[in-house]
Amino acid sequence: MLYAIISEDVADSLERRLAARPDHLARLEALRDDGRLILAGPHPAIDADNPGEAGFSGSLVVAEFQSLDAAQAWADADPYVIAGVYAQVVVKPFKKVLP
Repeated sequence: MLYAIISEDVADSLERRLAARPDHLARLEALRDDGRLILAGPHPAIDADNPGEAGFSGSLVVAEFQSLDAAQAWADADPYVIAGVYAQVVVKPFKKVLP
């Protein structure tokens, strides 16, 4: 089943994000390589593709996992969680309708 992992950043998270980004991306690339990643990306803190120093306000990952518990465990082990980038992470089932 698909799950949405919706994360909200702490204030001033950009430095922490940049430091943990290589490990964070490696985990996403592993999901992609397994054919389980639907989409992933950050929420810019301002209305711009490249927010610069404004940074990001959170992230969204939609991926396939065997269960809600498995998706939650994956989310809990995210390098951004470990680095203190995220203030909150919500994991919930997701049903893709379109496209």
